[in-house]
Amino acid sequence: MEDSRYSIQEFIQKTKQEDKHQGLFELETSRLLEINLNGQVWAKAGSMVSYRGNIKFVRERMLEHGLRRLFKKALTGEGTSLMKATGNGKLYIADQGKKISILHLKDESLIVNGNNLLAFEQTIEWDIKLMRRIAGMLAGGIFNVKLEGNGRVAITSHYEPLTLIVTPDNPVFTDPHATVAWSGQLKPDFVTDVSFKTFLGRGSGESIQMKFSGNGFVVVQPFEEVYFSNDSKG
Repeated sequence: MEDSRYSIQEFIQKTKQEDKHQGLFELETSRLLEINLNGQVWAKAGSMVSYRGNIKFVRERMLEHGLRRLFKKALTGEGTSLMKATGNGKLYIADQGKKISILHLKDESLIVNGNNLLAFEQTIEWDIKLMRRIAGMLAGGIFNVKLEGNGRVAITSHYEPLTLIVTPDNPVFTDPHATVAWSGQLKPDFVTDVSFKTFLGRGSGESIQMKFSGNGFVVVQPFEEVYFSNDSKG
């Protein structure tokens, strides 16, 4: 009897694209997002893996969202740009093999670390949030994007994300480099611990932690993101 294991046919059967009929955003795999495009979405520039149909890609123009956001991007050293995908077809996007999570905002707001934002519907309002108290304290800087309204958002994380519930009597502290997102009603504060840096293995500067108080949630990942500014990418 012929061994059918590892045949091309078996490989195709296991890995071929399947329509799951889940709407605009659907997870083709845990690390590959399928967008059933009929109009326009915003996605992380350079995230396109494949597409079929009639889709055009336009990189975010410098002044597309006004001088205020351009000024914020310059201050934060933000190295992630957006692109518009417009048309009809199936678009597949990913970001360095990171795990993808889809969230449906329903008159809600979410703050996402810019490095963990993959895509969102055009119905979502967004703005870059400056973190003035931490500016210049971390190499490459950290910027966050506030998303609010109605629509779907796709975020990424290295490995499985963990969501921590925040209550007034139980604040949560996180490493900024491992913080993925948090609910919009939370306003993080920043605290430093000189002694804690010894345990983190940091060679210089104070250990910077984010403190979340109030009611909401924080999403973290078991990985410390490395940030690059536009100048450091070469």
